[in-house]
Amino acid sequence: MRPATIDLSFQLAGLKLNNPLILASGILGVSGSMLRRIAQEGVGAVTTKSFGFTAREGYPGPVITEVASGFLNSLGLPNPGSEQKKTEIEEAKKGGVPVIASIYGFTEEEYGKAASAAQEAGADALELNISCPHVEEVGVEIGRNPDLVAKVTAAAKTNFNGPLIVKLSPNVADIVAIAEAAAKAGAKALTAINTVRAIAIDIETRRPILGGKFGGLSGPAMKPIALRCVYELYEKISLPIIGCGGITSWQDVVEFLLAGASAVQIGSALVNKDLVIFRELAEGLRTYLSSHGHSRLEEIVGTAHV
Repeated sequence: MRPATIDLSFQLAGLKLNNPLILASGILGVSGSMLRRIAQEGVGAVTTKSFGFTAREGYPGPVITEVASGFLNSLGLPNPGSEQKKTEIEEAKKGGVPVIASIYGFTEEEYGKAASAAQEAGADALELNISCPHVEEVGVEIGRNPDLVAKVTAAAKTNFNGPLIVKLSPNVADIVAIAEAAAKAGAKALTAINTVRAIAIDIETRRPILGGKFGGLSGPAMKPIALRCVYELYEKISLPIIGCGGITSWQDVVEFLLAGASAVQIGSALVNKDLVIFRELAEGLRTYLSSHGHSRLEEIVGTAHV
């Protein structure tokens, strides 16, 4: 028998979301007005583009290139700094859905200062970008080192009252060890995963295509990797997990939920699809739950585990 109503709302680390679909960081999250518009398109929450305490220009172009089943980007974390971001977060809050501030830093102190700015702006949650694969100081030194992950998580927690979400890197030997360090330091949720470190080469110039040489692979090509990471984390870590990587259809959303994710982030799919994708994914998820006799998301989360 199919349930009469399907409820996609749930609590994620204290955040009330109308559905499990979250705008990923770095995709259309540059301005507060854009985040506000996206909030009105059926999304459960929005995430800002990563910002630090001080402004950063990023890498010279080209900064993005299309590859088989995805994209490579090497933006280098360009951002206007925390003061301007505060204004954008305040504007995004008018959209009526939780606003997650994505921050980065090169030191514990910088993470702490960026977290303070997010706190002052009224961000509902904080996502720590410790795993950008094309910025050496962030991706390699911090995201691969459990001790550093613990230190920056603790620094952010000291300066932010809401839930902390740590965005994990797939470019590590043991993602569970990194997650455990984040959890012990005060993280309330995990995002799995950031982009995969990769490169593309122009055969005519015989040089890397991207200005930053290495880039982060996103899109459908990384979905099996992200799904594996979510599956592994669910079996070892008690924190809620936000799945991220290559999600383009409602079937992808269901896979991540079955693997153990409580929510998912949508990013690269927006390059080729309109914002209507959020409503399409939600409707497909409702249909799936109904056809299998479920009324709430929690009933299927993690059920792919024996």
